[in-house]
Amino acid sequence: MAKEGAEKTEETEHMIEKDAGKEPETVLSSGNAKEMRAVVLSGFGGLNKLRVTKKAMPEPQEGEVKVRVKACGLNFLDLMVRQGNIDNPPKTPLVPGFECSGIVEALGENTKEFEIGDRVMAFVNYGAWAEVVCTPAEFVYKIPDDMTFTEAAAFSMNFVAAYMMLFEVANLREGMSVLVHSAGGGVGQAVAQLCSTIPNVTVFGTASSFKHEAIKDSVTHLFDRSVDYVQEVRKISADGVDIVLDCLCGENTGKGLGLLKPLGTYILYGSSNMVTGETKSFFSFAKSWWQVEKVNPIKLYEENKVIAGFSLLNLLFKQGRSGLIKTVVDKLISLYNEKKIKPLVDSLWALEEVKEAMQRIHDRGNIGKLILDVEKSPTPLMANDSTETSEAGEEEEDHEGDNDNKERMPFIQ
Repeated sequence: MAKEGAEKTEETEHMIEKDAGKEPETVLSSGNAKEMRAVVLSGFGGLNKLRVTKKAMPEPQEGEVKVRVKACGLNFLDLMVRQGNIDNPPKTPLVPGFECSGIVEALGENTKEFEIGDRVMAFVNYGAWAEVVCTPAEFVYKIPDDMTFTEAAAFSMNFVAAYMMLFEVANLREGMSVLVHSAGGGVGQAVAQLCSTIPNVTVFGTASSFKHEAIKDSVTHLFDRSVDYVQEVRKISADGVDIVLDCLCGENTGKGLGLLKPLGTYILYGSSNMVTGETKSFFSFAKSWWQVEKVNPIKLYEENKVIAGFSLLNLLFKQGRSGLIKTVVDKLISLYNEKKIKPLVDSLWALEEVKEAMQRIHDRGNIGKLILDVEKSPTPLMANDSTETSEAGEEEEDHEGDNDNKERMPFIQ
């Protein structure tokens, strides 16, 4: 599914305004107040900073759409937000999440194009992991009748990012070749599917070996992420590839640029390798920066190569390109209706299982997208430990009454 000082992009790939999406975090006691369940991040750090609690239900302002959420997408960026490992992080407490799907429940003044009852998917500038969200209408899109809410929550971020990089940035055309890292993740699988809509496109992918059997048919050539993929690609295509999509914080920049054909494009769109443990590791951060290779602009000029960066949420929320994204979403929905693309969902989790879902991404265990299903009941506890141990080897306190951080079995599709 890698994520983001240059790496702070999956998507600071998606770095948003400092106070974006900030909501009152007070737990309500009044029986008359409208409340909703939401995942709240109380402070930056480990999984123990996440809680499901009651919050005041938002109401739509002018130009906004109120959505009764059915499903939410979980991305590598969300792990980086939890760790505070992003540029200008917002203040905590906050409700994480940038994408969701659901049903329009109310409309703010002067909000057009939607009606109460419409089935939609939406981008949210923080706050998606809740039973109700409000977001400007320009970030909301109707979904086809036969698209499930689960599919819709897995659709917007991954497929829009993949489409933008392939067609808007790299100008993918017939007969070209693409190398995508983390081919088994949500974006990687979206890239593979979109490449299949263009004739004679060769897709090289890297992924953990245990994922190969599940995704081998989605790419032309698949390599273990631990092998020398440059050598393997050269055996098949001596002159290299046309496009390299790198979600690994630029630590392989030299290799990627070296693989490019003349007029080829290298795109950095994430830094998922920054998420190496449950909590922010300054050692890992420094190591990643040390490994980032310097790019010689004169060499780029001499070799006719392009290096680019892409951040979908910055494009939406900071750079005002919602009109372009709407056009891309329309094209993608047409491809979905033609049955040329379909989101790959790894597993469904209840809101109360968000910690376990995040750990699955930490462990690089997912094939496709992880989804928080707002209506799903938590799976019965499978462990009774009083502490949980992070990948970094740190034991974290189990707060009194906090039983939602024990191991559960998710619904794996």
